[in-house]
Amino acid sequence: MTRWFEDITLNDPFPLGDHTFSAEEIIRFATLYDPQYFHTDPELAKHSHFGGLIASGWHTVSVGHRKMVDALFAEEERLRGLGQEPGVSGPSPGVNAMDFKAPVRPGDTVTYTLIVTDKRPSNSIPGWGLLFNQLTAVNQRGELVYEAHLVGFSKLRDYVMPLKLRIMLGMTKIPVLGKLIRRTS
Repeated sequence: MTRWFEDITLNDPFPLGDHTFSAEEIIRFATLYDPQYFHTDPELAKHSHFGGLIASGWHTVSVGHRKMVDALFAEEERLRGLGQEPGVSGPSPGVNAMDFKAPVRPGDTVTYTLIVTDKRPSNSIPGWGLLFNQLTAVNQRGELVYEAHLVGFSKLRDYVMPLKLRIMLGMTKIPVLGKLIRRTS
C-alpha cells in the first residue's frame, strides 16, 4: 500500500478497477504465455469441458496485478495532491494462496478489489510491517473468478532504529570491522 503501516485500516475494500477481456486479447496473451487450445483456438475450445474460449488464469492474474500497481500509484498521487506524504511500499515475500474460481470468457468485465485483512510489524526487517491482503476478481454477474492471499511490506512512519542496531550498522561501514562482523554473523 502507499499508505504508512500505521494508517492502514483492516477490511477496508480498496477498488483497483475493472477490465473487459476480449477474445482477441485472450488469444494474444495465451499464444505468448499459455498456449493451450482452450485459450487460443475458439473452434477447438467449443469441444473442451469449458464449452468455449476462456482466458488463461495467468492472464486474469496479470491484469489484476497491473490494476493493483496502477491503483497504488494513483493513491500515492492522490495523497500528494492533498499535501500528504504517502507511505512506502516494499516487496512481497509471497503469495499464500491463489484460486481460480470460475472461467473468464470473452466479453466478461472483471472488477478487482484489494483488502488488507491483517497486519503486524515485521519480525525480521526493522522499520517495516507485513500486510496480509486478499485480492478478489468478480465478473459482471457477481461471480468470484479469482482470489489470492498476498503478503506485502509497508514501511512504518515513526520507526526509530534502536541505538544498538544503529551502532552495528555503522560499524559494518568500517572496512576491517565490517568484514569481521559479517564473518561472525
